[in-house]
Amino acid sequence: MKSPQIVISVFLVATALMSGCANTYSPPSSAPSYPNAPSYSNATYGVIDAIEITRENSSGIGGSGIGAGAVIGGVVGGVLGHQVGEGRGKDVATVAGVVGGAMAGHQIEKSNRQQQDAYRLRVRLDNGGYQTVTLQSIGDLRVGDRVRVENDSVSRY
Repeated sequence: MKSPQIVISVFLVATALMSGCANTYSPPSSAPSYPNAPSYSNATYGVIDAIEITRENSSGIGGSGIGAGAVIGGVVGGVLGHQVGEGRGKDVATVAGVVGGAMAGHQIEKSNRQQQDAYRLRVRLDNGGYQTVTLQSIGDLRVGDRVRVENDSVSRY
């Protein structure tokens, strides 16, 4: 197999592996709304049991998926690796460049994400259960406050 074919093969395999890590979940679409239908609240009530500060990055909590940084790094690494050596050495350098570039690109992208504080509230519900809600801001909510939880928002009740 010729070197350009190896580069293309490595790129396609890397792309296929990375697409397997992508989040393809999409929430189910909501039911159609009817203007005259009664609206039902999905609210629950309880008392704030605990408040914990966590770190959140700009793409959501966690954010450990493979993104554009890994793909771009893999392509650049493969191109640069392909410039080195001859014969089998060139093929090995190309593969090493793809892997090393993808890893470096992923780390660079991860370190560039902005991080901000988020607040994880644990609410002891009136029915005896618990619900945890993560918010960007809690305002003047404190442990022991009686609250209403609806659609991942918390308000004093």
